[in-house]
Amino acid sequence: MPPGKSAGVTAPPPPLTRRQILLAFGGLMLGILLSSLDQTIVATALPTIVSDLGGLDRLAWVTTAYTLAMAISTPVYGKLGDIFGRKYLFQTAICVFLAGSVLCGVAGSMTALIAFRALQGLGAGGLMSNAQAIVGDLVPPAERGRYQGLIGSVIALSSVSGPLLGGLITEQLSWRWVFYVNVPLGAVALVVTSFVLRPPTQRRERKPLDFLGGLLLAGGTAALILCTTWGGTTYPWLSAPIVILAVCAVGLLGLFVFAETRAADPLVPLHLLSRNAVVRIACPLTLVTGCLFVGMGTFLPMYEQIVHGRGPTASGLLLAPMLLSMLVCSTVCGRIITRIGKYKRFPVGGTLLAAVGLALLTTLGVASPYWRLLIALVVLGLGLGTIGPVTTLAVQNAVEHRDLGVATALNSFSRSIGSSFGVAILGAVFTHRLAAGLPDSAAEALGGDHSSLTRDRIDALPPDAHAAVLSTFADALSWVFATGVPIALIGFVLALSLRELPLRRGATPVAPASASADARSARKP
Repeated sequence: MPPGKSAGVTAPPPPLTRRQILLAFGGLMLGILLSSLDQTIVATALPTIVSDLGGLDRLAWVTTAYTLAMAISTPVYGKLGDIFGRKYLFQTAICVFLAGSVLCGVAGSMTALIAFRALQGLGAGGLMSNAQAIVGDLVPPAERGRYQGLIGSVIALSSVSGPLLGGLITEQLSWRWVFYVNVPLGAVALVVTSFVLRPPTQRRERKPLDFLGGLLLAGGTAALILCTTWGGTTYPWLSAPIVILAVCAVGLLGLFVFAETRAADPLVPLHLLSRNAVVRIACPLTLVTGCLFVGMGTFLPMYEQIVHGRGPTASGLLLAPMLLSMLVCSTVCGRIITRIGKYKRFPVGGTLLAAVGLALLTTLGVASPYWRLLIALVVLGLGLGTIGPVTTLAVQNAVEHRDLGVATALNSFSRSIGSSFGVAILGAVFTHRLAAGLPDSAAEALGGDHSSLTRDRIDALPPDAHAAVLSTFADALSWVFATGVPIALIGFVLALSLRELPLRRGATPVAPASASADARSARKP
């Protein structure tokens, strides 16, 4: 074996020109856009889908199947990318995603649509993590901040504009075009990456794939997401199905950790969490960010649509200031990180700004003017946009190149789990406060059913009940925003604990990631 080339190292690809990097990055951004957009664009089309296909009792599975398949497949893609190379795996993920999109568009029943959404999710799991890992292959961490900032802006754009775009497409064309629109975007991504990307040379020793670890992680993740998705909505939190799912999640994930300690080539190397201080903090910080981001994306439109009676399109436009502030902040912060070579200050300030923005949202009521919402949205957007470019960059900067894919996937996996937790926690708070706050007269007027409130149902109530329901609804949303404040402060504590390593200019970390390694390094001449 030639000197300097060990069996455990994946060689970086040959250097590309700046123009080639930008072209490749454009193709990767399209993959990220596809993955993140489809988590939200379907939401506003769901009522129309139900009216066409039926199956109201299985409606939630249209979203759950996608989220579940995406979360389960993300760590697997990360590991396979480290072993076999990321270019063709990324393109395979695009093909799987596009196949699922076309099949969703032609689905003739709710059962078929749910199955094809799961297929879409299996493709989406390889888009986000592999695209970010490929960026890590192409650009050293010292120059990666600007690219991660752009990635953060694309995720923000798709997450906030998805419901608006879904509403427009459904109204002007058909709900089926919500899925067909993915095809031209995916085709462009395939063409660009085929001509520009060059796969890295593999020098990694092949070991048996960790099938047991993959099965245990898939089972544990599925149980965890179903527990948080169904708890408090489909079933009460202390009901038998939820308790069984929680026990299964804990048991299977515990067995997964045990299996990883004995696997020849573990799906998730536990040393990334046990000995790498940056990964150990950055992943929970990503989880908190996902919790807040998706939670606010779910409940902020409800404030405009239910409390103020706006339509889906109008409410999306009124929430655009949060999107714009996130776009600007994420892009600018990424460029600043590239210039100064430091990243820790951004999530520290961002989590505080997010907490302030959420605190401002708690003051909103039925008659609050739009300017108050505008200020809160801008502050919240600046906070979330500041955090976005950092966590993936910090994780990739702290690991060896051979673990780049699995570390990036672990960070993306944390975001998916955080999204699930966010909707579950904030949804439980909202449901409890809404049920507890409704006066008896309003509850009777609703017939005891407040689980599917719409503005039309509220407007049909007598005047006294109408005012009481709107006030209670706004109060319940205020409690949701108030719950987000301590979650953001948890993120602040994590950000303070995040270690800041110098951004390296090569494939090998310039500083060890653990305290013990730091000490050993300091003793070397």
